[in-house]
Amino acid sequence: MKDYSGNNIINLTVAGHASTGKTMLSEAILFNAKKIRKLGSINSGTTVSDYHDYEIENQHSVSLSVLTFEHSEKKINMFDTPGYLDFHGDVKCAMRVSDCVLNVISSSDGVSIGNDLVFDYAKKDFNSPMMIDINMCDRDQSNFDSIMTKLKDTIGRFVFPLMVPVNEGEGFSKVVDVLNKKFHTYKTDGTGSYESSDLDADWSSKIESLYKELIELIAESDEELLEKYFEDGELSAEDIQNGIKNAIVTQSLFPVFCTSATQNIGVLTMLNLISSFSPTSADTKDPDAQGFSALVFKTINQEHVGDISFFRVFSGELSTGQDVSNTIKNDTEKMKQLFISCGNERVESDKILCGDIGSTLKLKNTNTCDTLCTVNESVKLKDISFSSDNLSFAIQLSSTGDEDKMGTALSLMTHQDPTFKYRVDPELKQTIISGQGEQHIDITLKRIKERFNIEFIKSTPKIPYRETITSNAGAKYRHKKQSGGSGQFAEVWLRITPGKRGDGVDFQQSLVGQNVDRSFVPSVEKAIKALCDEGIISGSRVVDLKIDFYDGKMHPVDSNDMAFQIAGRHAFVDAFKAAKPKLLEPIYKLKIKVPDSHTGDVMGDISQRRGKVGRMDAEGHYQVINAEVPLSNISDYAASLKSLTSGTGFFSQEFSHYEDMPVGEAQKVMIQFTNANSAGEE
Repeated sequence: MKDYSGNNIINLTVAGHASTGKTMLSEAILFNAKKIRKLGSINSGTTVSDYHDYEIENQHSVSLSVLTFEHSEKKINMFDTPGYLDFHGDVKCAMRVSDCVLNVISSSDGVSIGNDLVFDYAKKDFNSPMMIDINMCDRDQSNFDSIMTKLKDTIGRFVFPLMVPVNEGEGFSKVVDVLNKKFHTYKTDGTGSYESSDLDADWSSKIESLYKELIELIAESDEELLEKYFEDGELSAEDIQNGIKNAIVTQSLFPVFCTSATQNIGVLTMLNLISSFSPTSADTKDPDAQGFSALVFKTINQEHVGDISFFRVFSGELSTGQDVSNTIKNDTEKMKQLFISCGNERVESDKILCGDIGSTLKLKNTNTCDTLCTVNESVKLKDISFSSDNLSFAIQLSSTGDEDKMGTALSLMTHQDPTFKYRVDPELKQTIISGQGEQHIDITLKRIKERFNIEFIKSTPKIPYRETITSNAGAKYRHKKQSGGSGQFAEVWLRITPGKRGDGVDFQQSLVGQNVDRSFVPSVEKAIKALCDEGIISGSRVVDLKIDFYDGKMHPVDSNDMAFQIAGRHAFVDAFKAAKPKLLEPIYKLKIKVPDSHTGDVMGDISQRRGKVGRMDAEGHYQVINAEVPLSNISDYAASLKSLTSGTGFFSQEFSHYEDMPVGEAQKVMIQFTNANSAGEE
């Protein structure tokens, strides 16, 4: 493959909702670009982009694939991305290094939540130009016009068809090239070839009107073109060519195509239009880039190969053997080998030029989202903002002896996938893993099993309740033990009072006189603080109270550190139970995006979970519901929302605050704790 300058490099993300045909569309594009000789299929597991075992098994994309090819004197780096919301972190990774996004919509299902999210990412996160493909136009329920109407209602008149299906539905084979005012009639043998012909009278009138509208849109996007259009009443072919591309770059035009990827119809027309009009890497320079700079946007690990790091060069160029700085890790890396990738195929290259996508192997300390730059420089390219995790599990090894492997495996997964997280929670005494959904977590654990030969048992994480008090109380406790030689003696007098929410535990002493030597104060405090961490009535952390160690007694011989720890512990338990204790439960904010038709069902479900619905905002044909729900009632919310909305709903969650737990619910938690302790003692 020859070297290409930034003006001739296109980095294109193919994204959209699940099951819109993105992978087959990418496959058909590779075929029409003559990168592959035969179309693969998802059913047979032979597509270029879905090459991982777990993708072949599940028959859908799980991670992004880099597909590099040449067409019409352009080098195109195409990213086939997953449609399932569990894996949308990879969509963001791809869009961060793309020049344009191709949002793929199912012609029969219409605009779905995955498509809307891609629109949001493009507008809010990346300010990215966008093109749209209405795929699967060979389906019986295909409705191109209805989707166009909805897109125009949502985005505006800047959504414009450069292709129109003539005979959508079963037997789909003909499209109109609006710009060239021609029929393209495709062969139905899967070769992707077509014959061009003039429009008939009915279509000629319709397309002429569309063409005039296109010229007006182009002219409106550029003052110079607008002036020329007013003066001459028309634009030259060169003006139109440059105007379309400029309008796409400035997001004044969102071109729409129509295809059937599985039948390879319309794909070549679309590919020609993308090659002609898509923004290039020269159009999407990063303001922070200087010297040599690159962003690592994906890290994968392959057996017998190790880590593979994919990156985009935003400025300068990178050569084999070059030393570079990782400004995020404050470390230096040597680029021993450089590659151009197409799916699982890697071709070695001696350099990667500005604007291009490359990969390398076995970097020692570089992960996804890291910036690489010239040695001794400190360039930091903008990071990628990922959605918060919405599902967590506690895990434990199914067999002992693999503890070291466990830490290594979990750490490796987080380095490869920033949307997968783990932590060892000292309060809950559990290892907690978090991700974007159950499928995301299950596939990650499966990858760990295959790579490290270890298995985990999943369970619902414990809830980090909080214990506190509602009234003042006091207690006195004497610890006395005599067994042969020296004994133990200590007496502790305590007062406790409620504190303000968020105050934690405030331990003080107001001892007077010589009843208790001050050297024993730390002993009492240590015992009480430890007990506050352990919990008294539910096994949860004690918060928001004040403790005053105000008096006691000691023995000149038998008093010691341990005696005062024991007395302090018992005195605190007695005082705490006398102070009308209560439980606090963690409340989480939920932001739920659902189609209008499912709003009532979702709100009813929130109420059943003891949730409170707050502000609601309309976004097109969706409602965004803001709610607050106890953490104990949302462990299964991802699956429930999927069921309630037939997979069209989406949510994010974040911790909000603690609030009083209803007495009945608190009693259940305390009884469960008591029973568990009793079982343990037995």
